[in-house]
This record gives sequence, C-alpha cells and structure tokens, in this order.
Amino acid sequence: MNLPPPPVPNCVRHPDRPTGRNCTRCGRPACGDCLIQVDIGSKCLDCARRDRPSARTRVTYWNAAQPLLVTKVLIAINAIMFVFTNVGGINLGGGGELSENTINLGLYKGFLYNDEWYRLVTAGFVHFGLFHIGMNMFLLWQLGSLLEREIGRVPYALAYMASLVAGSTGALIASPWALSGGASGAVFGLMGLAVVGMRQRGINPFQTGLGMTLLINLLITVTIPGISIGGHIGGLIGGAACGAVLIPPRGRTFAAWVNYATPTAVAVAAFAIARATL
Repeated sequence: MNLPPPPVPNCVRHPDRPTGRNCTRCGRPACGDCLIQVDIGSKCLDCARRDRPSARTRVTYWNAAQPLLVTKVLIAINAIMFVFTNVGGINLGGGGELSENTINLGLYKGFLYNDEWYRLVTAGFVHFGLFHIGMNMFLLWQLGSLLEREIGRVPYALAYMASLVAGSTGALIASPWALSGGASGAVFGLMGLAVVGMRQRGINPFQTGLGMTLLINLLITVTIPGISIGGHIGGLIGGAACGAVLIPPRGRTFAAWVNYATPTAVAVAAFAIARATL
C-alpha cells in the first residue's frame, strides 16, 4: 500500500506558505523571506534578532574598530575651520589679506579686553595657509597614533585641549600684539607629553625619532621669523605637565579620575595665567 507523502509544513510567520526549510537554531519551519543566511545554516528572524549583540556591545565593538577616533575628529575640525576661515580672505597657499573669520577667531591681546576669552581655544583651530595646517595635521596624526590608544581617548582629548590653551597663553605672553593661530601649541604639547612619558618608561626620547622631531621643530621655531615661539613653548610645557601623570613610570598607577583632573587643572592654570597678563 502506498502511503501519502507527509504534509509540507507552513512558515510560522506566513501560514499560507508551505516550506521545506527550517531555522537551524530553533528548528521551526520558515520560508525564504523569513530566513537569514549565516555561517552555518540559516536563522529565522526571531533567532537572528535574539542573537544580535546588545547596543552596548555593538558600541564596544565599534569603538574597538576606531583606535584613532579623537585624532580623526580633531583633524576634521581643523580642516573644516581652515575652509571656514579662508573663505573670502587669505589665499589657501598663504599670504594675502586675512579674512574676517580669521580675525574673529584668532588670538590678539586687544580683543581680550572685551572678554573674548574664547579666542584662547578658537585660535588653536585657525591656520594661515596650506603648509601651516598640513604640517600640523601630519604631526598630529603621528602623535595621535602614538598616544591615543596608550592613554585613552578622553585623557588624550583633554591633554590636547590643555596644551592648546597653554600654547595660546604662551603666545599671549611672548607676542601679545600679534594675531596668533594654529594647532602647533597643541601639537608641541603632545610631543612634550610623549617625551616625558618615554623618560618615565626608561626610554631616552632623544635616541628615537620623536626626540629628533622635537629638536628639529624647536630649531625651526627659534630660527624662522613669524613663528610663535611663545605658543610652541607654552604648549610644550602644558603637554609635559600632563605627561608626568598620564604616562606614569612602570609599576606606578594613578586613580582614573587623576587622568581627567590633571589636564583639566593644566588648562585652568593656563587660563588663569592668561587672565593675569591683562
């Protein structure tokens, strides 16, 4: 006697659709529209949803895949500000008349009498020509590759801003009546941070490429006219102060809050010194 073929089950999500396929995880029948191909077999939509990592886990994975996120953001902000401050004024190669945007954001002592203290920060994102921003962003990328993963994103970002403010204060002290701008104070700060960190880890930085880079840039600072000596030295001091804590000697650790408090304290101290110059 011939037995009738077994009935074909219907999709659990579409009862009107017969299907010969099943979810390899839960075994329920599902049609082709309700299955997602995975490495081994297929999963129904419900199982795929349950197996999806949580939002917190996905953010963790994304963060792990972005080791230089802060450095990239800083470079992007500098690039956007470069376009903004060069519209209708100084030509992209340098020279020419300063644009109104550049003047409105640059650092100049006279403006501080009007309580325009935001200039201590905005000046660090103003550049005078392609070579100026190009060199600063090249060094920022190199230093960010060295430091961001080592000290953590938030302390790294805080150290950058502390160095920037310290550089602006140095420029205000050394050349108060010149319009100053550029990320070089912050970049010198990162170099100072890295040099101090190397020393604390038992490495002689002047036997490395970093030490030579610092020496060459210091030589350029004091020999080429038009470069803000105060901005570079101020940023270097601010970054070195941060490095003494953010990269401690081997075997010594600080509480996590200290890594946030130290660059914040450096920035506050630099701001207080800047106010004292008026």
